[in-house]
Amino acid sequence: MTRLIAQCDLKHSGFRLHARLDIPAQGITAVFGRSGSGKTTLLRCLAGLERSATGLISVNNKVWQESSTGIFIPVHQRAVGMVFQQPCLFSHMTVRANLNYGLTRTPLAERRMPWDQVIEILGIGALLERYPQHLSLGEQQRVSIGRAVLSNPCLLLMDEPLASLDAPRKDEILPFIKRLNREMNIPVVYVSHSVQEIVQLADTLVLVHEGQATVAGPIHEIFSRLGLHEYLGEATGAIIDAHVIAHEAEFDLTCLEFHGRRLYVPRQSLNVGDAVRVHILSRNVSLSLAPPQAPTSVLNIIEARVVEIGAAVPGKPAVEVKLDAGCPILATITRKSLHALALSPGQCVYASIKAASLQ
Repeated sequence: MTRLIAQCDLKHSGFRLHARLDIPAQGITAVFGRSGSGKTTLLRCLAGLERSATGLISVNNKVWQESSTGIFIPVHQRAVGMVFQQPCLFSHMTVRANLNYGLTRTPLAERRMPWDQVIEILGIGALLERYPQHLSLGEQQRVSIGRAVLSNPCLLLMDEPLASLDAPRKDEILPFIKRLNREMNIPVVYVSHSVQEIVQLADTLVLVHEGQATVAGPIHEIFSRLGLHEYLGEATGAIIDAHVIAHEAEFDLTCLEFHGRRLYVPRQSLNVGDAVRVHILSRNVSLSLAPPQAPTSVLNIIEARVVEIGAAVPGKPAVEVKLDAGCPILATITRKSLHALALSPGQCVYASIKAASLQ
């Protein structure tokens, strides 16, 4: 498997970035963290836009930077495609000319991205003779993505490309990005502070906190790891892959299945058999030692086994508990509840899930 290695340090204006990453150079890697944490700085180091950064950057076994040997490949030779928050299109050029700008910068023998397929995936065929100022912001960003892809990059870097769009436009563009990655097989590094975007897109997750980028791995594994609340905040909670098995029109509910368990969610515009990702926040999971003896308003009560219990920290009333329900689920309970239930690894419990977010 090809790898993306980034071992870099950068200091300027009272800020320090310390990155230690060794992740797959395939699929979509999301870089997640609060504003000002260092996400964009990390992306600029990968692109070669930060000459003052020291360390090692290697993509697909090609060394782009190695301070110990003096290697530094400039940005225009790194075969990266860049997509920024704003589309940055040439206003005096048509959409076709903007796209050709990306294409013609690549020697003919190195062009791997089929023009027609990129245009079809992004749904911009009807826009080719129009000028950027006559496009919506969402259309402009799709053209910007197309221009970056047609430059035939070995790595596509996207710096919060949906930050300036409203929710409907974001929902419109996210499937294009997923399909581009799947059909064009271009590794993507995608910076965002939107949990919804990263849960929907990412295969691999890099967490950045106060300039530290040292926590990385498969997104399901990272989200189900204990002790990452300072990185994930209120987004702490497991990600589950499920599929639709039924709709209950009478109650406006959709029934999902994962690892033999069922989960009811509000009615979704999905077909039976469709795959979905579910984000279950740890604060929406409560625990009991036995199933309820009387009817309850909670629809989702799942038998699980305690796997791991987070450290109880004086001054903090809550503690995290990792469960196995065929896949990991996290629960955040009070230290008092932990004491009252006398929980220990291997113990059988019942997890009541009060809400779940579909991506």
